[in-house]
Amino acid sequence: MAASSSFDIVSKFDHQEMKNAVDQAEREIRTRYDLKDTKTELTLTDNDITINTESEYSLSAVKDILESKMLSRKLSLKILDYQDEEDASGARYRQLVKLKAGIPDDVAKKLSKAIRDEFKKVTPQIQGDAVRVQAKNRDDLQAVIQMLKAGDFPVALQFVNYR
Repeated sequence: MAASSSFDIVSKFDHQEMKNAVDQAEREIRTRYDLKDTKTELTLTDNDITINTESEYSLSAVKDILESKMLSRKLSLKILDYQDEEDASGARYRQLVKLKAGIPDDVAKKLSKAIRDEFKKVTPQIQGDAVRVQAKNRDDLQAVIQMLKAGDFPVALQFVNYR
């Protein structure tokens, strides 16, 4: 009897790398000439980032800086979920950016269907906010990973627990 191999598809990010990216962005904001006097604040919690700044221009500049720091730390921009901009007190602008982790049910179903349609000898199973993919042949699993990397999904995908 041949043992089956498997891996899990998850969507998560490294909180320490996110913290480092936010710290680097704050440092650049404090030293950049056009943003130095805007009293911009970046507040990172476990589930979101709050940007509080002086104008729409500085808000878009802060977003660009944050995204570039995330990319340099190998964090996907798909984990960012920008909420509506809102007016804060003192003629300032605030924007909440939620951090997405986990695969939502609808996306997990799309992943599972795409895998089943493309590969007949592979069995995907939705397990909470992850998808486990099993097959007898490891080459089939490698092909699934390549297909998913080439696909365009609304969440950042990582492949873990490859056995």
